[in-house]
Amino acid sequence: MRRAPDLQARRADVHAASSGRLGAAHPRQEGPTDLRLVPPALAVWATAAVMLDATAVWVMSTSVVCLVAAGVLLLVRRRTAGGGGTGGQVPELSAPVSVPAGLASRAGGRPAHAVWPRVSVAAVLLCVAAAAVSAGLHGADVRRGPVPDLARQYATVTAEVEVTSDPRLSRPRISGDHVAPTSVLIEGEVQRVEKADGTAAVTRAPALVIVDAGARGAGGETSAERPPRSPWLELLPSTRVRVVARLAPAAVEGDRVAAVLRVRGKAAPEAVGGPSGVQRFAGRLRAGLREAADGLPADARALLPGLVVGDTSRITPELDEAFKETDLAHTLAVSGSNLTIILALLIGPPGTAQLVERRGLAPRLGIPLRTTALLGGALTLAFVVVCRPDPSVLRAATCGAVVLLALATGRRRSLIPALATAVLLLVLYDPWLARSYGFLLSVLATGALLTLAPRWSEALRRRRVPPRLAEGLAAAAAAQALCAPVVAVLSARVSLVAVPCNLLAEIAVAPATVLGFAALATAPVLMPVAKALAWCASWPAVWIAGIARTGAALPGGGVDWPGSWSGAGLLALVTVTVLLIGRRVLRHPWWCAACGVLLVLVVVQPPPLTRVITGWPPPGWRFAMCDVGQGDATVLAAGDGGGVVVDAGPDPTLVDHCLRTLGITRIPLVVLTHFHADHVAGLPGVLRGRSVGAIETTGFEEPADQVQFVRKEAAARHIPLTQAVAGEQRRTGALSWQVLWPPPRPAPDPDGPNDASIALLARSGGLRLLLLGDLEPPSQQALLRSPQGALLGGVDVLKVAHHGSAYQDPELMRRVAPRIALISCGEHNMYGHPAPSTVAALRAEGAVVLRTDRDGALAVMGEGRELGVARD
Repeated sequence: MRRAPDLQARRADVHAASSGRLGAAHPRQEGPTDLRLVPPALAVWATAAVMLDATAVWVMSTSVVCLVAAGVLLLVRRRTAGGGGTGGQVPELSAPVSVPAGLASRAGGRPAHAVWPRVSVAAVLLCVAAAAVSAGLHGADVRRGPVPDLARQYATVTAEVEVTSDPRLSRPRISGDHVAPTSVLIEGEVQRVEKADGTAAVTRAPALVIVDAGARGAGGETSAERPPRSPWLELLPSTRVRVVARLAPAAVEGDRVAAVLRVRGKAAPEAVGGPSGVQRFAGRLRAGLREAADGLPADARALLPGLVVGDTSRITPELDEAFKETDLAHTLAVSGSNLTIILALLIGPPGTAQLVERRGLAPRLGIPLRTTALLGGALTLAFVVVCRPDPSVLRAATCGAVVLLALATGRRRSLIPALATAVLLLVLYDPWLARSYGFLLSVLATGALLTLAPRWSEALRRRRVPPRLAEGLAAAAAAQALCAPVVAVLSARVSLVAVPCNLLAEIAVAPATVLGFAALATAPVLMPVAKALAWCASWPAVWIAGIARTGAALPGGGVDWPGSWSGAGLLALVTVTVLLIGRRVLRHPWWCAACGVLLVLVVVQPPPLTRVITGWPPPGWRFAMCDVGQGDATVLAAGDGGGVVVDAGPDPTLVDHCLRTLGITRIPLVVLTHFHADHVAGLPGVLRGRSVGAIETTGFEEPADQVQFVRKEAAARHIPLTQAVAGEQRRTGALSWQVLWPPPRPAPDPDGPNDASIALLARSGGLRLLLLGDLEPPSQQALLRSPQGALLGGVDVLKVAHHGSAYQDPELMRRVAPRIALISCGEHNMYGHPAPSTVAALRAEGAVVLRTDRDGALAVMGEGRELGVARD
């Protein structure tokens, strides 16, 4: 006890040095970081991840062993403390040990270093026991009851399901030549199940309900501007519905799903129990925000609900992919930053957090400190209610509160125990978080803000970087350094533009969030005011969307990386190496400038420089076939920066990248040979950032959903649509082409979209190219018999029909007799394209056969004897 005054004197010195009553918030004045809660938190995390799949025997054995071991350690400590006193004196030690003042006598005179390890180990063991029990109970919910057995039998049942999260739409997916129908995905809990024989059972099993898009209003076509609303999407959490569904096991073992319930032919849900009052209130607020955003530009209308409450129902696949490519996806989910921004208005901005303890509206309004804390708690509770009390929201609220407390007090080192406590309690409450990548990323990002960011910010300020810029750079870089390995596991890609994109987006996140929450609060009572606030919030929202789209469009914005934990370890090693080198580079401004210029060149990849380094595209290329997977996308060169694009492939990102590498900025005409998805779904990528004169299509308008998709894309950009007919001739510069197929009306209806494909004969200088779309033998034979059939001889380059399938007319191949045959197909595609018989027949006619699945993108240059093909 005699050392207590010394401790108080040392604290007084710290406060005196800070020239403030409360002391400075500088990390170096806070003493060593308290890490005692970190081992228990990590132990709970690891135990929960392992024990979710463990049997009851393993769970009980682990918990009992840990409890017994912890009891033995605590009992030994107690006996040692009771019988080994030394009268308050610290015994001699064999080696000098630093013991904090005032702690030497806490264990009956034994040194602290001899007592605390036992207590710490006992605490870890107790936490492991608790985690094992909690994980065992939660894991048993997935395996017990009749639902898992019925799922293994693929039984059809009548089930009552309580909705536990907001329904969402699956993303459109290209499957072969069509778009897989959109489905509504609903996470819920099966509470009652009735078999086909009439026997019923009450249960409690987590499940995933998939409402098939074949049901009216549940899916179908997806607009380029706005996903469709379905009655199923209007369900609120805590609603109880009755469904007739076919059960199936979960696709991934160890997932938080006891069964998948497939619902077919149900236009609207049958509710047997309404949502709770809290959920109805939250639903009205969220619906009000969507209504307030209805009149905004497309990106703002989609993005604002996502920024504010995590409502991503309007996010288009293209915008979602752009956010993922730039590592901005965290802004579309409910994250701790949302809560931090709102509470910062009450407590104070982060820019002044290290100077004084209190800022913001509370002290200006004269609100006492305790009342401010209560108001902050109320805001946090309202945030959880509006954004749904899902585990992800609770995680975001907890981590956001930790970050906010760090910003408000500036004592980031003392916040590590708070973060460890949050992890420990959340994992004990919901052990499935131990397997959540989102939870891992949240913890890593929060830890980066508390540990690395302050040190890096201080280092940048010492090098004369402005304080605000230093804080932003440090925060973005620290979060990226710790989170990038995990993101690489999920996306098999490393973003090179994540830090600048996050830094630029951060400018607009706060105003968009604050104005969005204001619109959310006023929408139920004053919708005109809410619309005005939403309009104000649309400006920063459009800025954020623009940052994401611009960053994703950069050709070198990302690098492919192994999507495994070994790849994550390699990336962590590379990150550490870059940081070590960066510390030395920062001392030399010229080296920093050189590295910055090099990074910009790598990311932007200017076409002239890229052509010199890689040789792609080759000088004087006439025709290019893009590597877009299982689909078609080709380009006919039409002067400097111009090209006629024939088909758009299945993926907007891939075709956009191909056109950028080719330097195409001007497109006089886009020809869509037919409306199958593997030829038209990439159209947004073709139109992105380019001047397009017109879009020409076939007259056979099937399938209807893709026809509507093309029309909406053209209408959104005010691009005229025309239809091609045989005999049409066009020219632009040295490029000319003639439409050979389909024949003009009246003509018999083709057997399907493939036989209605547009076939083109193009001439570029002395080079003749024949593009056959997906024509099949009936139309190929009809083309030979038509007046245009006389033009087919002496072709230099053939774009083989239908990805080189086996369905080819031998007479057409003999008549064409190309020197070069190019086939566009996807690697390991399910159709076996190209067929070996087709490749052999082309080679028998003397053609050199090249294919994108093995050779990559292809470019034809030269003519006559100098005719050649370059590979990317």
